[in-house]
Amino acid sequence: MPPRDNGHDEPVIRDNRKIDPETGQVREAAATTQQEDVPPAEQVEAQDGELAAQLAERTSDLQRLQAEYTNYRRRVERDRVAVREQAVAGALTELLPVLDDIGRARDHGELTGGFAKVAESLEAAVTKLGLSAFGQKGDPFDPMVHEALMHSYSPEVTEPTAVEVLQPGYRMGDRVLRPARVAVAEPGEEAPSASDDDDN
Repeated sequence: MPPRDNGHDEPVIRDNRKIDPETGQVREAAATTQQEDVPPAEQVEAQDGELAAQLAERTSDLQRLQAEYTNYRRRVERDRVAVREQAVAGALTELLPVLDDIGRARDHGELTGGFAKVAESLEAAVTKLGLSAFGQKGDPFDPMVHEALMHSYSPEVTEPTAVEVLQPGYRMGDRVLRPARVAVAEPGEEAPSASDDDDN
């Protein structure tokens, strides 16, 4: 009885063993295949050089990205600090007239009772935020931190000097929020007025 043809080919079995099971010898086809699979030394060196170049390029990219990210973080932190300082400076500037009123009340002896406690608490709070007053009688005049509201000459000074503080200045850290308003005297005698010349 002939074998049935069911439309399927018979399975093909290939013996890919590299050693002949009968003789125990290495088959030549396997040896040839092995030799063909081993790339020449020049090809290996070229592949190694290409891989080394790609690795160097990827390393350079990563280092550049890391540097950019580090700079970005520093910039964000610097901007955050600047925005905070700007906000605090704006709030403190709005409180300067209140501090002026407290100073005038203290000068006139009106800072008593509960109002004195509130004033002390407010001054402590703004000091904690970095606000400090400046401008003393006898300070050398500095146009960067002083605003001259009055001018005169005096033989008692050797350089332009704040002889009277009309309103203290305030700064927050290195930032001047308001210059000290002062009367300035320069060395020399007071110039005679025009009315004195007319009398002569």
